[in-house]
Amino acid sequence: MRTTQQMSITLPNDMADAVKARVRIGDYASESEVIREGLRALMASERAVESWLHQQVGSAYDALQADPSRGQVRSHLANRFNKPA
Repeated sequence: MRTTQQMSITLPNDMADAVKARVRIGDYASESEVIREGLRALMASERAVESWLHQQVGSAYDALQADPSRGQVRSHLANRFNKPA
């Protein structure tokens, strides 16, 4: 069973030129390697955002639900900085 799948993609000229340039200067052996590396970076970025959402944003939301007074920070800052000196 194959572990790869051949695809045909279409890129804007500037992106295609960037892919070819990375191969030409020797950073990658093929255009496929450049695309694979780009997809790996995209997937890592998506995983990092998901992790941040679950770990930090989720816990902040839960804390706000448990103590709604914590949500008053924005209005407090707005009142503080919008007051005339």
